Amino acid sequence: MKILWIDDEIELLKPHLMFLEDKGYSLDTSNNGVEGIEMFKNNSYSAVLLDENMNGLSGLEVLNKINELDYNVPVIMITKSEEENIMEDAIGNKISDYLIKPVNPNQILLSLKKSISKNELVSEKTLTNYQQEFRNITNELTQANSYKDWVNLYLKLIYWELQLNDTDESTMQEILASQKTECNIAFAKFIDKNYENWVNNDLDKPLFSNKLISERLIKDISTSEKTLFIVIDNLRYDQWKTIEPHVLKYYNKSNEEAYFSILPTATQYARNSLFSGLMPLDIYKKFPQYWKFDHEEGGKNLYEKELLLENLKTLGLSNLKTEYIKITNLKKGKKLEEDFNSKLENDLIVLVYNFVDMLSHSKTEMEMIKELASDDKSYRSLTASWFINSPLMGIIKQASELNIKLLITTDHGTINVKNPTRVIGNKDLSSNLRYKTGRSLSYNDKEVISFVNPSTIGLPSVSINSPFVFAKDDNFFAYPNNFNHYVSYFKDTYQHGGVSMEEIIIPYVVLDPK
Repeated sequence: MKILWIDDEIELLKPHLMFLEDKGYSLDTSNNGVEGIEMFKNNSYSAVLLDENMNGLSGLEVLNKINELDYNVPVIMITKSEEENIMEDAIGNKISDYLIKPVNPNQILLSLKKSISKNELVSEKTLTNYQQEFRNITNELTQANSYKDWVNLYLKLIYWELQLNDTDESTMQEILASQKTECNIAFAKFIDKNYENWVNNDLDKPLFSNKLISERLIKDISTSEKTLFIVIDNLRYDQWKTIEPHVLKYYNKSNEEAYFSILPTATQYARNSLFSGLMPLDIYKKFPQYWKFDHEEGGKNLYEKELLLENLKTLGLSNLKTEYIKITNLKKGKKLEEDFNSKLENDLIVLVYNFVDMLSHSKTEMEMIKELASDDKSYRSLTASWFINSPLMGIIKQASELNIKLLITTDHGTINVKNPTRVIGNKDLSSNLRYKTGRSLSYNDKEVISFVNPSTIGLPSVSINSPFVFAKDDNFFAYPNNFNHYVSYFKDTYQHGGVSMEEIIIPYVVLDPK
C-alpha cells in the first residue's frame, strides 16, 4: 500500500519510515504542504499522514485541499498540539485518526490498519467467529423447546445476518440463510404444537398482540410525561436493528423485548388485536360493527382509533388525553412533521406509520422496487434509507427535543416467499398469499398449519366450514389456474400472514429522550 507522509521535519522520521517499509508499506514523503498536494494530485495513495503544524500551508489547509481532490482517501493527522479547537477542526473535516506527538511506529501502524484495512480485518474476524458459532446455533436449534429459546435463537440469527452484511463472503451468507431456513422449518412445528394451548391457557406463553397495551404500554406511560407510541406497520426485527442506530442519536433505550404477533400475521388481525386488547373473535363478538371478514368489501382497519379508545377505557385510562394518527403517504407524513408541536396537548400520541407495508407490496408490483429490494440485505438497506430521510425521522427528533418518551413497535413482520403450494377454494376465499380461509378449502397438509375450528385460536369464521390454513417456512399459496404465471409474479416477494420467525417474533422498544 502506498502512503504519502507530509511533515516539515520528515528527515527526523527515518526510523518510522523504515519501520513501515519493513511492514510492507511503500512511502512517498514531502516536507511542505504545497509539494504534498502536488504529489497527491499526481499519484494514487491508500492513505495520507499529515503534520498539523507546518511552515507555509498548515495541516488543516492541506487537509481541505486533499479532501477536495479525493474525499475517500483516509487522512491521519499528527500534531504536537493538544488544543481542543484544532482537534475539533480536524475531526470536523472527517479525518480518519488524530495522533499526538511524539508517536511511536506501532501507533502509526495501528492507525494505518484501522484506516485502510479495517473492513478486511473485521470481515475476516466476522467469518471466523461465525464459523465457530455455526455449531452452537445448530445445537441450540435441536434443543429449543420454549418460546424464550426461539426468541434467543432468532435474535442470534439476526445478529449474524447483520454482521455478515458487511462482508463480501457470499458463501457464508448462503450458509446462514440455509441455517435460518432450517430454523424456520422447526419453528413452524413448534408453533403448530403450542399455539392453540397458548391462546386458551394461562400457561408459560409469549406476550401476544392483544396483551401488549395492557401488560406493557400502560406500565410505560403516565400522565406526568408525554408519550409517543409509534407502530411501524410490517417492521421485521432485523429492520428495527437496522434503523435503531439512527433513533439512538436522539434517544436512550431503556428496554427492548420481543413479543409474538397473533395469527394470521396480517394487519387486519394483528393490528386490530393490538389496539383493541382482544383476539379477533372477541372483537367480532363485542364490536361487530368494527369487524369485516376477508371476503367483504371495504377497509379492514378503519376502526383502530375506536378500538384503542375502548381498550384504554377498559383499562381505566379514559382520562388519558389520547390522539390517534395514521400516516399512509409522504404528504401526510410531512404535514405531521410540520405540525407536530400542535400535538403536545396530548398525554399519549399514537402514530401508525405504513411505509414498510407499502414497501413490501410495492416490491410485488413494481420492477424497480424488486431490483432495489431483491433480498433481505437490500430490503434492510432500503428500509434504512427511507427511514433516515423520512418525516418519521424528523418527528422522532422533534419528540426528543420536546422531552417526549418514545415507544416503538409493529404489528407483524414479513418474509421473502420462494416456494408455491397449491390451494383451491370457493370464490369467498381470502386473497392473502400466506393464509387462507373460506369454504371448501383444498390444500397440501404437509405444507401448511391448519385449524379446522378457528374459534379454538381466537378467530371468527364466516361459516361452519371455513377453516384457517397458514403457509409455513417460505411457502406461498398459488391457485392451479394459470399457476406458472402466478408463481412467477409472486416468487421472491415479501408477504405476511403465515408462520415464520420473521413474521411472528417482533420488537417492542422503550426509549427515553437524551
